[in-house]
Amino acid sequence: MTLSVALLSYSTKPRGGVVHTLALAEALAAAGARVAVWTLGRDGDKGFFRPVDPAVELRIVPFPDGPPEETVGERVLRSIDVLREAFDPDGYDIVHAQDCISANAAGRCVRTVHHLDDFTTPELAACHERAVVDPYARICVSRAVADELADGWGIEAEVIPNGVDHDRFAATDPAARAKWRERLGRYVLTVGGIEPRKGSLDLLEAYALLHERLPGLRLVIAGGETLFDYRDYRARWQERAAQLGVEPVVLGAVPDSELPPLVAAADAFAFPSTKEGFGLAAMEALSAGVPLVVRDLPVLREVFGSAARFGATAHDLADELAAAMAVADPDRRDAGHALAARHTWPAAADRHLSFYRSLLREAGRTRGTCSSSAGLLRGRR
Repeated sequence: MTLSVALLSYSTKPRGGVVHTLALAEALAAAGARVAVWTLGRDGDKGFFRPVDPAVELRIVPFPDGPPEETVGERVLRSIDVLREAFDPDGYDIVHAQDCISANAAGRCVRTVHHLDDFTTPELAACHERAVVDPYARICVSRAVADELADGWGIEAEVIPNGVDHDRFAATDPAARAKWRERLGRYVLTVGGIEPRKGSLDLLEAYALLHERLPGLRLVIAGGETLFDYRDYRARWQERAAQLGVEPVVLGAVPDSELPPLVAAADAFAFPSTKEGFGLAAMEALSAGVPLVVRDLPVLREVFGSAARFGATAHDLADELAAAMAVADPDRRDAGHALAARHTWPAAADRHLSFYRSLLREAGRTRGTCSSSAGLLRGRR
């Protein structure tokens, strides 16, 4: 039986959840599923941040700009309404939401819980809670997040780790790497922008300490597309950078084709997030053979083990980054390559398909006939 799967996301921009959605969609299609990706097209977007395999159907719902005074909470609620109004679950065996917004919009669905947040805005907190509680089945990308879900909500989740496009980051063009090195010199890279969850202030403090030891080293920050309003946090970050006398390079969103050589040319990759579900950008750095320093979190211990260095504080992060760049560590580099190579998208897709089929079988038993299962599992409003 060929499965028909709708994957739902909230954006076309290069955020980790969107990267995950597209890679999973392509791998599911390559495995024989019929796959459509539904998302919101913000800023007039009519396509995703990168080309997508034509075997995947793209359904990009226009999302017009709101009024200037629109709050984040209001924007989130409007996002849910626009996607809910456009999405038609009929014809799909599985409706699979990848984030809080799409889970609220989809109706009855499977949900991937990438990580759990602590929102204070009432609309966001309610959105987050519904997106955890309402789906009939859940997937987590790490055991640590699944345990957090079980401890906090009493909900069991299937654990299916992310894949990574290992070869794309392992075999980059030397000329493209040289171009980044010529532009930036020696640098520590982080990907994800400037925001609280990414630990940007701690990384800034760590960089200031590191800069005292290595004055020619730069901190380079890529990415940062987000639905949320972090202007106050970024203002604090900029003010603190001025106080510390450091000038990190903020690239913003980097074209998808230029990201692998940017990663591969770095002297080290910093990943100081305070909350994560897996750490896809960090796994890409391991694919490229770049020394990796991450926040000392249980989830990152689980995912990266001996392939990474760990730091709990800004001082720790500075020390570990300095150590990572001081002496080559071929054993750790080889461990990172091997770890990343094991996390393939075809393997992730196979596990998703097995899980989907188990849900369909269970629905068939519940309804008394397997032929009735698709109607039970489709999103219903």
